[in-house]
Amino acid sequence: MMMEGVKIWSQSSQQLKQILQLNLNSNLWLFPRWKPRRFVSCASSTTSRKQSPSSTSDKEAVRSLRIKKVEELRSKGCEPYAYKWDRSHSASQLQLDYEHLSSGEEATHDYVSVAGRIMGRRAFGKLAFLTLRDDSGTIQLYCEKDKLSQLEFDNLKSLVDIGDILGATGTLKRTEKGELSVRVTSFAILTKSLLPLPDKYHGLTDVDKRYRQRQVKVPYITSYFCLLPDIHPDAVLAIQIISEIRKTVESLGFVEVETPVLQGAAGGAEARPFVTFHNSLERDLYLRIATELHLKRMLVGGFEKVYEIGRIFRNEGLSTRHNPEFTTIELYEAYSDYDSMMVMVEEIVTRCALVAQGKLTIEYQGTTISLERPWRRETMHNLVKEASGIDFNMFGDELEAAKKVTMKTLGNNLEEKDKFAIDKCPSVGHVLNEVFEIVVEPKLLQPTFVLDYPIEVSPLAKPHRSSVGLTERFELFICGRELANAFSELTDPIDQRLRLEEQVRQHNKKKQLEAAHKDDKSEDNSYEVALDEDFLTALEYGMPPASGMGLGIDRLVMLLTNSASIRDVIAFPVLKVQN
Repeated sequence: MMMEGVKIWSQSSQQLKQILQLNLNSNLWLFPRWKPRRFVSCASSTTSRKQSPSSTSDKEAVRSLRIKKVEELRSKGCEPYAYKWDRSHSASQLQLDYEHLSSGEEATHDYVSVAGRIMGRRAFGKLAFLTLRDDSGTIQLYCEKDKLSQLEFDNLKSLVDIGDILGATGTLKRTEKGELSVRVTSFAILTKSLLPLPDKYHGLTDVDKRYRQRQVKVPYITSYFCLLPDIHPDAVLAIQIISEIRKTVESLGFVEVETPVLQGAAGGAEARPFVTFHNSLERDLYLRIATELHLKRMLVGGFEKVYEIGRIFRNEGLSTRHNPEFTTIELYEAYSDYDSMMVMVEEIVTRCALVAQGKLTIEYQGTTISLERPWRRETMHNLVKEASGIDFNMFGDELEAAKKVTMKTLGNNLEEKDKFAIDKCPSVGHVLNEVFEIVVEPKLLQPTFVLDYPIEVSPLAKPHRSSVGLTERFELFICGRELANAFSELTDPIDQRLRLEEQVRQHNKKKQLEAAHKDDKSEDNSYEVALDEDFLTALEYGMPPASGMGLGIDRLVMLLTNSASIRDVIAFPVLKVQN
């Protein structure tokens, strides 16, 4: 009898099944009179387990709908890709600090702020429950219409999806059923997810796709770093500096991860890569020119503070400052902006200086350097104006005017290669950057943060929140050398794609120009640049607001050991072959 009932239900109660089915677009369950015995936390749909969790057409439909939601949020004055969020507690901290609350009890005077990804949600008329997950655990958000503004509650019902990254504030309450919850008084969408999360039960069925999109469900990862051999005092000091860097960042909650050295696309920087060929796969692979894009995918996957110390490879020239193989640390922190990274790099460098020299006033090649904090902070525009007298703010988008004034003002002091570089600049932002590198960079002896780079030369950085045409990016210079580069990271997947596509177009344009007019004064841009589609897809799942930084460890060791050449601090530098 029971089996017959199930058969009748499956054949004729299509309408009831549709009511019970999880809405693919909003992931919102509506239960006017009852609730489920088991709460689905991250599935995009509760379709039959024999079916594919997300067909291409379904995924594109969801993506299209969510892009419309992005537009609707912006039309209401709500930016769905936030710059930062001030968080007071992690989920696990709240569970520990308020474990004393009994069922039905509320800490009415304790306001907290949390942030994380929405992994589940239910709504009952004027009440909604959201499950928020950060890298420490989960906490329930208890949302009442009476506690929120009409706009917030409407957004919650119609514009918030599973997979979105939210920030919420409120008081702590333990429900009658014993669930510790944040009783929400306000919330904000920090990152709007464009793609539905994979089905909880099916997972990613395609093996290749499962590895490509591992950011969706990142497994436990351990990593290691091979220390330099003990063959030179500076190499020993390099080991100690690397160790101090690790101690510093791990004391702040960062975890070390490893990302691929062989990559399908050379992204994260603009440099000529080393190319190899994989015989079994019959495809070209590239030695990484940066670790950035894979580390950002770790943030998408749920990590909130990650770093990697490892080798970077760039098939470019040799000099006292450049080696084709060099060591960097890149680190990324969710829910922070580039101001956080300035504090971070000051902390790293000063602690390493104390380990290496026991003091913060050091000598480098005859110059006394003070590492006492705080370090100077100045915008690129102001530094260029101070050094050259040229105010690039007056040019707007007038490229030819910028070139003309630059040549007229600096012409007698420019080398032919500099004139050639300025003449080939495709935008005012590129001209500004060239002038900075020529007339300002060599003079930055004391620690200086150069702020707010043009958007044209910063394709991975977030637009400046108050200055059009600029980005929230800085570089740290000491002794006329770049030591670190950092951004408020771009998390808008649509904007990111457009900017990387423009970068590819500009590179191909330079390549064509050089092919037609080969000149020894020009750089060799004959290599290919391609979009990293896996990274762009990862962004569409939603990356939290974040800042990131790359710091050249070899250059830091040079500074702290008073070494004139990078080859002095690398155990096995690349050298010319002797006959």
